[in-house]
Amino acid sequence: MGSRVLDSEEFIKQFHIPSYILEPDAEVERLPLKPECPVLVFINSRSGGQLGGDLLITYRSLLNEKQVIDLGETAPDTVLHRLFLNLEKLKNNGDEIAPELEKKLKIIVAGGDGTAGWLLGVVSDLKLSQPPPIATVPLGTGNNLPFAFGWGKKNPGTDRNSVLSFLDKVQKAKEMKIDSWHILMRMRAPKHGSCDPIAPLELPHSLHAFHRVSSTDDLNVEGRDTFRGGFWNYFSMGMDAQVSYAFHSERKLHPEKFKNQLINQSTYAKLGCSQGWFMASLFHPSSRNIAQLCKVKIMKRHGDWQDLHIPHSIRSIVCLNLPSFSGGLNPWGTPNSNKRRDRDLTPPFVDDGLLEIVGFRDAWHGLVLLAPNGHGRRLAQAHRIRFEFHKGAADHTFMRIDGEPWKQPLPVDDETVVVEISHLGQVKMLAAHDCRSKSVLDPSSPIAHDVDERDSDNEDESVGEEWRKFGAADTFKIPDEVDISHLS
Repeated sequence: MGSRVLDSEEFIKQFHIPSYILEPDAEVERLPLKPECPVLVFINSRSGGQLGGDLLITYRSLLNEKQVIDLGETAPDTVLHRLFLNLEKLKNNGDEIAPELEKKLKIIVAGGDGTAGWLLGVVSDLKLSQPPPIATVPLGTGNNLPFAFGWGKKNPGTDRNSVLSFLDKVQKAKEMKIDSWHILMRMRAPKHGSCDPIAPLELPHSLHAFHRVSSTDDLNVEGRDTFRGGFWNYFSMGMDAQVSYAFHSERKLHPEKFKNQLINQSTYAKLGCSQGWFMASLFHPSSRNIAQLCKVKIMKRHGDWQDLHIPHSIRSIVCLNLPSFSGGLNPWGTPNSNKRRDRDLTPPFVDDGLLEIVGFRDAWHGLVLLAPNGHGRRLAQAHRIRFEFHKGAADHTFMRIDGEPWKQPLPVDDETVVVEISHLGQVKMLAAHDCRSKSVLDPSSPIAHDVDERDSDNEDESVGEEWRKFGAADTFKIPDEVDISHLS
């Protein structure tokens, strides 16, 4: 379809959402045509230098301004809360557009992987009867989520024709489900020492303080810091997260130096050298190796925890959900048939309820990913993974969720420092038909196997309310047990 046809009023109207759908008090409009592909657009105007702001202006010039939301001004849960309650009210009043629009609604999110993860977490927490599928616009540094689903990894054009072309691809995209992963982190609040996170960084969008005490959770007591959240791409810990943290700290202090994607990537490489990631054996204390920092346990089958052997040379551990890491690399690769049989390994499907756990010695080890069949040290695949930090091993470590790093204090006198990751559910994504992500349900995938439904549904009796949501929708106050689709 050429740009002349894409720029027609008839084409653009397919994506339009009328104001009365978005605002409960607006006057009801009688539309000549029902929207065929209504989109709700969330843009982080601070992402991609000036690109986020430019993209916001272009989308608002094409669509209803109210359906294009600046995440710097409005939280996504506020918008979705209002929209879905209003849709329910309109459906109950006999509106003809509302049920069709709810059925066909798609979400576009433009920002870094952290921004996309925030949106995915909110949609998951709302527990909608018809959750909309989500398309991600590459507007950050890594852009792993967009790349994994065929949207590219380069920052997009922000002009009218580029946006129209993207809308055309959204309309033609296929739906895919991907696994969502819950992370629960708990430790005693440190009373002194130099392990406070460096200002002005904050915890990722997807990680939230959690204060309620659950009867099933004997560690959730007074005097402990407890956080929960979720991820869709990866969780990593160690040297790679330290380099990422140094980069984000520098960018926060000097944003004017980071307005070009190429400059950002070269700065990242320089910081990798200065932090010792390329010369880990010379500059990186052995006490920071993963094995000396913590014990790692995994659950491959429901209820069966096993110790995971971590070689002492491993300085970074990555728990992967998607076949894309660090700007499009695939650390897991595709194990051959012998390895699949001998080590019970599978290709990296995005909806099989398994995380791929990979280790790296240093950045030179990571360079093997540039080779056609290169991969990291495949450690295991698991439904759950638990990190139990050794008492006094270090006063801090570095962690990263979907591109957002932070410096995590480790109290030196506490043996109950725990990070646990478990499968929570699934969320719908929009994907190009030739994308890298593969579904276990797709007959064209090289291998398919049965998903352990029991584990993915969290039927473990030890699982309490702290595991049932991410906490991403902070301002959404409808109780967990209430299905929004039944509200009037």
